[in-house]
Amino acid sequence: METLQELLEKDLTQVSAALRDEFRAMEGANLLITGGGGFLGYYLVQSVLFWNQRQGGGRPIHVTVVDNYRRGVPDWLLGLRGDGNLTLLEHDASLPLPPGQREFQYIVHAAGIASPTYYRQHPIETMDTNINGLRHLLDYARSRVGSPDPVRGFLFYSSSEIYGDPLPGNIPTPEDYRGNVSCTGPRACYDESKRYGETLCVNFARQHGLPVTVARPFNNYGPGLKITDRRVIPDFARDVLAGRDIIMLSDGAPKRTFCYVADAVAGYYKVLVKGRPGESYNIGVEAPEISMLELAERITELAHRLFAYRGRVVREESTEKEYLVDNPNRRCPVITKARTELGYDPVVDLQEGLRRSLVWYSHNRSAAEA
Repeated sequence: METLQELLEKDLTQVSAALRDEFRAMEGANLLITGGGGFLGYYLVQSVLFWNQRQGGGRPIHVTVVDNYRRGVPDWLLGLRGDGNLTLLEHDASLPLPPGQREFQYIVHAAGIASPTYYRQHPIETMDTNINGLRHLLDYARSRVGSPDPVRGFLFYSSSEIYGDPLPGNIPTPEDYRGNVSCTGPRACYDESKRYGETLCVNFARQHGLPVTVARPFNNYGPGLKITDRRVIPDFARDVLAGRDIIMLSDGAPKRTFCYVADAVAGYYKVLVKGRPGESYNIGVEAPEISMLELAERITELAHRLFAYRGRVVREESTEKEYLVDNPNRRCPVITKARTELGYDPVVDLQEGLRRSLVWYSHNRSAAEA
């Protein structure tokens, strides 16, 4: 089994190879990543610094991470503080940027609460970051229009949740599907704020000529997704590493496709640099679409080989009464648009991605509650 460093080296080498053209286009630029202390920030940040050190050869990309660090700065980010091309800024991403910052040529708005367990607990904070924080950044980008060095790329993280629970004829789901979403249910704070965020992006692109693009992630997983996040794969990993049975809080029937984070991050930077203004792109994988029961069984088999795990899959009901309300029955993207326009090409299959994830969790068995 790999060490943590060997695993990171493998993933970051893969991301750098996939983004050779994009990172070269960004050389010498200042990149802002809101929510950079979270799950997707883990490889969004480290991949750029890795490129600077190992692959670049040109002018380095400077990364500014904005996060409220409500539960402290993550250990992995603390370990990078000596890098001269990294700035850590403690700030609430729902508010305007504080004065005195660098002029940013690239902006990634990844801040927000993405775990259903936690955004149901904090619905207003979820909406504030997705809408108010986005609007402040768009206004910043608009203020730079006509300057000698304007914003050249702006990426908003939307979600596959904006599709809601698609009708069967719309699965796999393309970007032009309009969605089947409740505007008042327990998930609406997340789903509808992402939908409205996309509307903001499209209109700022049209009215002000901003290079704003939108990514719609489909079930990303892997290193950086804390074991306490309360999404399905970290929950299963937590049970495995504690030597418990895997507890599944549903009947196991809902189906998903899962995209390993190294592939996903490569897709996001492609959307940032190459995406067409005002356009949205599904970032995920088209196959295999598997049920939660099949996922639990795969993780059980992998854990048996990796850790001599002896647990089994057990079904229970969640104590949260709204745990499964408005939960989509199926989620699977069409990624033709990202493939053909951006050269997006995910390569890590589910079995290998789950293996890498369990290896990473074996080195990251505890974390502050997400």
